[in-house]
Amino acid sequence: MHIRKFDAGYSRRMFLSRTAQGLLGAGVLGSVWDAVAQNGTFEKAYPDELLSIEMYTKGRIKPGDILDANNVDLVQDLLDPVRYMQVKQMGRRIGIVQSTTDMLHLSPVDYVEATLRNRGQAKLDEKGNCYTLDGKPWIGGNPFPDPQSALEVFVPITLSWGRHDVSFYTIKDYEIDANGKRGYYYEICWCEYAPVARVTLDPKPYRPGMEDKLRYQSVFFTYPNDAKGTSFLNIWSYDQATFPDLLGYLPAFKRVRRFPSSQRFEPLIPGTTLYLSDAWAAGDPYLTWGNFKIIGRGPFIAGLTQNWNADHENWEGQVHGGPQGITFWDTNAELIPEVIIVEAEPTGYPRAPVGKKRVWFDARTLLPVNMVTYDRRGDPYKSFDGSYSLYEKGDKRVMDGKYPYWSWCNVHAHDVQSNRMTRLEQTRKVGGYEMKVNDESLYEQFLTEAAIRRLGT
Repeated sequence: MHIRKFDAGYSRRMFLSRTAQGLLGAGVLGSVWDAVAQNGTFEKAYPDELLSIEMYTKGRIKPGDILDANNVDLVQDLLDPVRYMQVKQMGRRIGIVQSTTDMLHLSPVDYVEATLRNRGQAKLDEKGNCYTLDGKPWIGGNPFPDPQSALEVFVPITLSWGRHDVSFYTIKDYEIDANGKRGYYYEICWCEYAPVARVTLDPKPYRPGMEDKLRYQSVFFTYPNDAKGTSFLNIWSYDQATFPDLLGYLPAFKRVRRFPSSQRFEPLIPGTTLYLSDAWAAGDPYLTWGNFKIIGRGPFIAGLTQNWNADHENWEGQVHGGPQGITFWDTNAELIPEVIIVEAEPTGYPRAPVGKKRVWFDARTLLPVNMVTYDRRGDPYKSFDGSYSLYEKGDKRVMDGKYPYWSWCNVHAHDVQSNRMTRLEQTRKVGGYEMKVNDESLYEQFLTEAAIRRLGT
């Protein structure tokens, strides 16, 4: 009889033990980032059962299968409660693909290289802000690839949402009502600009004169006509205890107005379930939240690869499920060997309808792969799950400079209490604008007060 050293229960026992002891860092058999530094992959950091859904489920689920109501119970422990409910009760289907073992398929190459180059150079000051060891703003990549606290798990995604120096997303937004019918429809442009922690654009790691800012982020609408010209600009301080400045241009008023930036739990537009707070599961400065704690870790199923629809000219996806067959995107997902589950409370927002959020982070990259928020009573409120991908399929690819583009592809934001769904997808273009990445000129075009006024008029 062959006795395996790492049997099916080994990983589960290891995760339980390390969570109880408060031990962090990614990997079961060794450090993920030590393995990546050696050869770019992390297979040696995990036993085989955590890198194969077929092995983990003893052959009952394998790549090429579809999770649906008939088989989802087999992997209930690998899903958050809302996606399980969606599959079991609402007709959602999720394609299963092979687990990814190449780190360069899970983040932009420049971001991964900066993580390796700058590993061990980050610290949190007495307030909780992230600086280099010599007290300067962060210099790029994941500052805590081997996190030692719940807060350190949250820091990287807040410092760099899209993991590019500049991102310009063109988005289609479908609002699905409680009866499964399409209500509002919007076309949106969203821009993110990093003045610090730059890894691709010169000058790096900082744009001179902007070292006290973390992010410039704008959003504006190109459709429908009654929303066209509406635009908002968020300017984030590097100090994570400070609320961003929020400026907005509303065509009806024909001027730029300053909005209370602490009101981050209200929809910007009619019909949507999304708040500013929801962006990337880290839409607020992280020190305006508190009581961070690790509540679990282990394998998980989420959409990391093979989600770019290269076969559609505008990258638009197919839909299914719900009462009218349009509630969910067709997505692919895979077994992630290890996630770290973090809870946090909105301590800086006494009137927030959210009592806490629970976020599942891929332990290898600290990318948020799922979020569920809970109301003040502790009941599930909203879920937020995104699908990511390398934008490369066969001979088709979108380039990010020297490398294929990596980014998000689509998002489900589900208000489970009202049963309304917001579906977002990243497209090639909307309303005369086209997706761009790492283009320095986008700052002047979209990320100043003059720019949002110009967009509105």
